[in-house]
Amino acid sequence: MATKTAVDTRIRILEAAAALLAAEGRDGLSTRAVSAAAGVQPPALYRLFGDKDGLLDAVAAYGFDEYLKSKRAMGSTGDPVEDLRRGWDLHIEFGLSRPEFYVLMYGDPRPGRTSPAAREAEAMLRAIIERVAAAGRLRVGVERAARLTHAAGMGVVLTQIATPEDQRDPDLSETARETVLTRILTGTPESPGSDLPERAIALRAGLDGATALTEAERTLLAEWLDRIADA
Repeated sequence: MATKTAVDTRIRILEAAAALLAAEGRDGLSTRAVSAAAGVQPPALYRLFGDKDGLLDAVAAYGFDEYLKSKRAMGSTGDPVEDLRRGWDLHIEFGLSRPEFYVLMYGDPRPGRTSPAAREAEAMLRAIIERVAAAGRLRVGVERAARLTHAAGMGVVLTQIATPEDQRDPDLSETARETVLTRILTGTPESPGSDLPERAIALRAGLDGATALTEAERTLLAEWLDRIADA
């Protein structure tokens, strides 16, 4: 019974915090205001979330859950590049439809601290890019491709949020998406004459299955392949 009560209280606090965030932005998420809106005493909030950063992480995850469910349910078209496009579009759509939660997650970075929701979203992006690499379609390393895609997508959303709706560029997301894909994918106008980097990337993506090598040998080979890929 005590566990159920704690879960109910946690949900009530998150619902109150989400409503305050939508109405007043992050400035409305003081522990005093959230506690009052949820009808609990501040010690209950600290017991459940630890501190204000813990509460902010939980609120971000609560608001981001809808996006993560959509990402999980997105499935695959069988074409990892098309899946990467769909993932980008879903990310942009969520950010513009839930700007308060998006800004809470990405608009105020805290060095060394990333919310669990953000980590899960980044892991999903990386998984798609690893599939692109395994298909031999990636011209840069997986890590670089993931960071570039994430940074560009986040920049598009934050730029659009900061721009009045009637002044937003309706083509900004598509233009940025295709620019990023041109940079990271093979078979695009910027593709180099040698396909050695692409071969290195594809081999690197499957290296974990190279059981004929020792762990030390795989680590060394992975380092060499990454250097070739990013040369």
